[in-house]
Amino acid sequence: SQCSPTSKLNQQKDYTTEGLEFTPESTKTTVLFCNCQNLSPPPTGNIIGSGIFISPKGVLEHAGSVGFSLIVWVLGGGICALGSLCYAELGVTIPKSGGDYSYVTEIFGGLVGFLLLWSAVWIMYPTTLAVIALTFSNYVLQPAFPNCLPPYIATRLLSTICILLLTWVNCSSVRWATRIQDFFTIGKLLALVLIIIVGMVQICKGHYDALEPQAAFEFIREPSVGQIALAFLQASFAFSGWNFLNYVTEEVVEPRRNLPRAIYISIPLVTLVYTLTNIAYFSSMTPEELLASNAVAVTFGEKLLGMFSWVMPISVALSTFGGINGYLFTSSRLCFSGAREGHLPYLLAMIHLKSCTPIPALLVCCTATIVILCIGETHNLINYVSFINYLSYGVTIAGLLYYRWKKPKLVRPIKVNLLIPISYLVFWAVLLGFSLYSEPVVCGMGLVIMLTGVPIYFIGVQWEDKPRWIYMRVTYLGQKLCYVVFPQNDPSETEPLTEKSDL
Repeated sequence: SQCSPTSKLNQQKDYTTEGLEFTPESTKTTVLFCNCQNLSPPPTGNIIGSGIFISPKGVLEHAGSVGFSLIVWVLGGGICALGSLCYAELGVTIPKSGGDYSYVTEIFGGLVGFLLLWSAVWIMYPTTLAVIALTFSNYVLQPAFPNCLPPYIATRLLSTICILLLTWVNCSSVRWATRIQDFFTIGKLLALVLIIIVGMVQICKGHYDALEPQAAFEFIREPSVGQIALAFLQASFAFSGWNFLNYVTEEVVEPRRNLPRAIYISIPLVTLVYTLTNIAYFSSMTPEELLASNAVAVTFGEKLLGMFSWVMPISVALSTFGGINGYLFTSSRLCFSGAREGHLPYLLAMIHLKSCTPIPALLVCCTATIVILCIGETHNLINYVSFINYLSYGVTIAGLLYYRWKKPKLVRPIKVNLLIPISYLVFWAVLLGFSLYSEPVVCGMGLVIMLTGVPIYFIGVQWEDKPRWIYMRVTYLGQKLCYVVFPQNDPSETEPLTEKSDL
């Protein structure tokens, strides 16, 4: 619910409320607290998201054939199901919001948790946001450039405007962000339902030449293990979001029951929808046409919807717009969580005094996204972010096995069979190994950026005697500019995860 403008401030005797004055307390920055609990994310619906309008081209390109690309989509959903079950166990065993970051910090300690947070803040979320924003601009501009790619400057400029607009919305009001998410979810559902229905009608009319076994497994290029691994990375981008419920575990009603239920319902449903959507694409397009298209759903609409083809770019634009909104909220929440634990500047854990929105965290996410917008091409960015995503998933699930060994007597309301995490990790190791072999520069850059967090951790987190006057001035200036304070929380929530007693 929206924070009331009349919310009372919990004034502490050691702090000055006039002008949001900043006062340090020993090694921890402490400020005025706002009695407001308004950081719950909107119902993002990010599993069925804009990825299905982006990834089909990349999956087909690397899989090499229609039939094998459909197998990749089905197996991709199965792998997500295995990972989701592991996350369900972690979610109820370590019932903290923050997802991967909270689990890894609890299990492996501050350094590993910080590296995961560092890569998420500077790679995973900004890159994902950049890809979705570029897709939004491509689908909006493609009807104006039917015979060529939209100009580079135009796509980047429109993407930047979209990111800035939604950052402003999220800074202004949680309620506005929620309403936008609810409304624009209709866009993605409309587009997918329309594609599937029209595709099924085409198949019933006998238009399924590309789906016949002989044609479906006619390879465009010779397949290789490395290319197949990249096809899975492309598909995983569309499935990304399956672990988002773990970011708000503390706010899930009856997580012991509802986490597994969400997994059992959502993952098979998403896999079915994605597979049917790709089958529908191939009912009207040859593999060559799909690979040549810069906006697959627009090409599909132009071929089959006639005078109503305008519905498709609008629906996809609505979908991607809502996807950007959801990812902005989630990424800013991760920054907020990391700052609350002391792994990021405390300014990022502050919220606006009246609107109760994490403005500093949102501004950091917005800035990082705009930088990445200017330096990458869509499908390379997908390989880039998917590699880092899978790396973090594997480390988290390896943590599940380590936690089983470290604390065997810990009560686990959900306890999956050991074959599930082991199977996931075997697939994970093969996928990442061959992806790194096939795209050493793209994937290697992600590892390098992640490892740059090691010196940052020791300087920024472990070094307790460093000069603090610059940090204090920056924090004070940030508070004055953004009009932000700490939210009032349970004191136990502000203790470092690594210092808490055993669960």
